[in-house]
Amino acid sequence: MSGRPRPESLRALALALMASMVLWQVPYGTYVLYPFKLLGTWLHEGSHALAMLATGAGFAGMEVFADGSGLAHAASLAGPIAGAIIASAGYMGAPIGGVILVVAARDERGARRTLAALGAVLIATALASISNHFGQVAIGATGGALVVIAALPRPRWHASLVHLLAAQACVGALVDIRVLFRPNLVVDGQVVSDSDAHAMAKATLGTDAAWAVWVWAALWLAWSLLLLFVVFRRLRRAAVSAAPPAAPAPPPAP
Repeated sequence: MSGRPRPESLRALALALMASMVLWQVPYGTYVLYPFKLLGTWLHEGSHALAMLATGAGFAGMEVFADGSGLAHAASLAGPIAGAIIASAGYMGAPIGGVILVVAARDERGARRTLAALGAVLIATALASISNHFGQVAIGATGGALVVIAALPRPRWHASLVHLLAAQACVGALVDIRVLFRPNLVVDGQVVSDSDAHAMAKATLGTDAAWAVWVWAALWLAWSLLLLFVVFRRLRRAAVSAAPPAAPAPPPAP
């Protein structure tokens, strides 16, 4: 099977994005998207975790809560530069995860492998890194479900599911950024004073005033939109290059 992306990938991702945005706005739509919301939280906190490891702060574990919020815990205190990198990693990393899913699932075989690999990583994370019971069960069960789906002989389902996961990684990041513009941030039902944008504003602008927080929220929002544009442009080019050449026009009648 060719490794070239399928021409219909652009349409599939567009439909997944539209369905996701509609479901976020309609009553009970969030219940349909709840498993994807938790996966987005895992991507967000996992991005923090990777940044903690990359900056030398160390990673002590993460928590995923039933309300869709989460926390990642560093093993040691981070300096100003490392703190800024860690704070920005969540909202920048989640949409990157969506892009990686789209690129990895470039054909039906790639989609199957992507689902299996993602499921295995989710299970490993639940066993080794998530410290709260709900997060362990929810993320572990999600990973197990993806592994089972990857084993099913329905290759087109695999590609559709990967596109839906990728769409949720991007759209979910856009939806989550909205909370940064609110006066209060809620984690596991408790109001907390600082968000990622607060930490980033303090590290880079020296203040956590509302305007500074909104600057970083707006920049992360623009980043998510940019990645969406890049994904669509890449798939459009792939669709054009994979399309069969047009038949030559018949010669004019004498």
